[in-house]
Amino acid sequence: IDVGSVSSQAAILADGELFAWANTRSGYNSRESANKVMQMALDAVPGMALEDIHYVVGTGYGRVRVPFANRAITEIACHARGANYMYGSSVRTVMDMGGQDLKAISCDEKGKVLNFIMNEKCAAGTGRGMEVMADLLKVPIGKVGEVSFQVDEEPPPVSTTCVVFAKTEALSLLKAGWSVPKVLAAYCAAMAHRIYSQVKAIDIQKEFVITGGSAKNIGIVKRLEQELGFEIYKGTSIDTQLAGAIGGALFGRALYEKSQKK
Repeated sequence: IDVGSVSSQAAILADGELFAWANTRSGYNSRESANKVMQMALDAVPGMALEDIHYVVGTGYGRVRVPFANRAITEIACHARGANYMYGSSVRTVMDMGGQDLKAISCDEKGKVLNFIMNEKCAAGTGRGMEVMADLLKVPIGKVGEVSFQVDEEPPPVSTTCVVFAKTEALSLLKAGWSVPKVLAAYCAAMAHRIYSQVKAIDIQKEFVITGGSAKNIGIVKRLEQELGFEIYKGTSIDTQLAGAIGGALFGRALYEKSQKK
């Protein structure tokens, strides 16, 4: 169970394979969010109940508040392990673009964390920051990336990704005659640059992958690729938001098997 600040995910593994999953908006109460998303995943399999699950790992922002978890494990470890499962053992750099923070992770062929760096407690350059901008400009969050490319030429990035100042700057640009796509292009470019500035602090290696909801925003991804100088690996059919929950489930499987050998 991955209880994030913006969304919560559940992933159920059976015999090491992804069996059932769910994804929903997090509420203000982490315990309720965990219960809700767990029930959604269980409901996807007729007749399955929580008692049928052998081991539960809680991860994410609200990991210690998952009431039925056997163990809590950091989202950094879980995203690295989940990315390894989703994309394969060649993954070496994972960028988790979450709701409230950014984590750049270096890992080995088994998905073990070798090094990581995390941004300060600020919504700038995160999913929440993009949601605020999307609401301000009245563009559905799922369309932001697409709309940001509806420009004749790329504008310069906005001067800051701080949510408060970026909102003020966006309103000023609109009043100056900028179109909504142009403002979004400038904001996506600024976010991509901020992410690049963070991820380059660790040793960037291919394959480079993105996990979390912001991985679905092509406006950020394509501009980040330009900063990196290579394409970001996209070889998975699994929802990128499930990486943390999948990683947690993989840890859970290993811990359960270990307990059975005692």
